[in-house]
Amino acid sequence: MSVFYIVVGLVLLVVGGEFLVRSSVALSFKFNISKMVIGLTVVSFATSAPELLVSLQAAMDGYSSISLGNVIGSNIANIGLVLGITAILGSLYVERDFFTMHWPSMIVFSGLLYLFLVNDNVLSFYEGGMLLGAIIIFLVVLIRSAKRSSLKGEESVSDEVDENLESVSFFKIMMWLLIGGAALYFGSELLVKGAVDLATLMGVSERVIAVTMIAVGTSVPELAASVIAVLKQEKSISIGNLIGSNIFNIGSVLGITALVQPIKVESAQIVTNDIFWMLAFALVLLPITLLPQRNEINRLKGGVIFLGYVTFIALTFLK
Repeated sequence: MSVFYIVVGLVLLVVGGEFLVRSSVALSFKFNISKMVIGLTVVSFATSAPELLVSLQAAMDGYSSISLGNVIGSNIANIGLVLGITAILGSLYVERDFFTMHWPSMIVFSGLLYLFLVNDNVLSFYEGGMLLGAIIIFLVVLIRSAKRSSLKGEESVSDEVDENLESVSFFKIMMWLLIGGAALYFGSELLVKGAVDLATLMGVSERVIAVTMIAVGTSVPELAASVIAVLKQEKSISIGNLIGSNIFNIGSVLGITALVQPIKVESAQIVTNDIFWMLAFALVLLPITLLPQRNEINRLKGGVIFLGYVTFIALTFLK
């Protein structure tokens, strides 16, 4: 039953996340918010909702290892699994914003999380507030940068916003919000329950299930979208989007969770092992993009990144 709970929970989270994104975008159009701002803020926050609900539910139930493991594991999976497989299927071009905005911001947020956790083994209310404040500052800078690029005639990030949602009625928006909220709530409950039960049955910690199975499950939507885009030979695949997801996971998901319920480090391996893997995957992206075939992550580089992820999963279970 534990595996069944996990599968059903993940399905509900994916469905709930999709309804929440659609309703949030449609509602934003009603308030005449520009597509660029919707793409950078509304969509980003809405797509982080599944991770947020899982982390909140786990923290409230007293399973802090799942709260932290979910985010740290998702950040590792976004680079090692999603980016790795996507690059194997088709080379990815590295945009200028990667060097000037996305990668440095990811390193700062990852570093802050490490310092907060290793300091006293707790992500406190005030530290959560600092992370949330940092994500707001990041968004302000990102929006200003996007506006400058738009004025110069460069490509805008608003392509991921569905313009068809402009004509959706308020009734349908409310229905989508209700469905999305209910699916996210029950999905997070089932996923946390299933993860705890499975960990008990397998004789491993909740942390192991969180940084592997739950993390991969919450990264499936990004993986599916990236793979489909590569197979369709679309040029809009953005490494910045994956890195942005990592930034939001730390800043908004853990930030908001810590404001509601301080997150304790229950498993020492989170700060002695897992977070170092997260930092390593984040740091290695820079030399990989600067190696031969600069500004491109080709199939070989993707294979190296993916092999690193497989190694992480294997070592996590073996230990």
